[in-house]
Amino acid sequence: MRMEKRDLIRQMKYFQAVVRLGNFTKAAEECFISQSAISQQIQSLERELGVTLMVRERRNFSLTPAGEHFYKKSLVIVSDYDRLCEETMRLAHGGKRELTIGYLRHYQGRELKRTVAEFREKHPEVLLSLIKGTHEELYDALRGRKADLVFSDLRRKPSDQYVNYYLTKGYFYAEVTRNCPLAQMESITMEELKNTPCILIAPKHQEVDEEIFYREYLGAKSEFLFADSIEEAHLLVATGRGYLPVEFNQLPTEEVEEMRFIPVLGGGKQLYREYYAFWPVEADNELLRDFAEILRSHFPTEATPKII
Repeated sequence: MRMEKRDLIRQMKYFQAVVRLGNFTKAAEECFISQSAISQQIQSLERELGVTLMVRERRNFSLTPAGEHFYKKSLVIVSDYDRLCEETMRLAHGGKRELTIGYLRHYQGRELKRTVAEFREKHPEVLLSLIKGTHEELYDALRGRKADLVFSDLRRKPSDQYVNYYLTKGYFYAEVTRNCPLAQMESITMEELKNTPCILIAPKHQEVDEEIFYREYLGAKSEFLFADSIEEAHLLVATGRGYLPVEFNQLPTEEVEEMRFIPVLGGGKQLYREYYAFWPVEADNELLRDFAEILRSHFPTEATPKII
């Protein structure tokens, strides 16, 4: 029995992920299936086509000329197919269904990216838009109905006007260069960092609010330097200008050669911040809850991360 067209499109996507990432394991992770399953699906695709698309050599592979041709042409086919499905579903629902999601300017994890990919696959009829900002900017966007849901930290008493959907804890680390003397410490306190400038990410009009938060919540005692983006903040650290307070609920598995992350302690325990998804109670619906549930599912089980 020949495969259904929907199966063929899905197998094209698996094949494209493997080629794009150059790795079966990473492609399987991105596609939310096992490595053995994605390999079997590509073999099934090859059997259906009656050609060899890739030559496997231990952990590596190379595309055949037929594989190169199929990869390039399949990108256009899958893109057109996805767009056709989305447009058709939106028309069936009486037009576009849109959601605007807000996230923090300093956020650098992969959870949101994975959530967006999974949500779009589950709800292709919904047009997703993303905005970023500081805590206060996101709060203003939510109040002004410029965002339907925001992924942000908890800084004030939860309001009953909003659904407060708990996501995870972010544990604080001081990011410094590996050649900085502080990089030799196993943990550090704000008292020990008082002579090292603290680098924060905020626009001019939000600098005072961010400084107040870090002084009152974290007990920061040093002077502050401000960056416009996470990239600029990392460069300030790399040039030895100060330390960047970063948060993880699970430290990156990939080694960062230039940097070291030192746990920041307060009262003998590692400091952390709680993160929630917020949206207005009056706008509560299944789509928003589904997005929040998918987002929470991509955060690992809570546990204080290991030190790099």
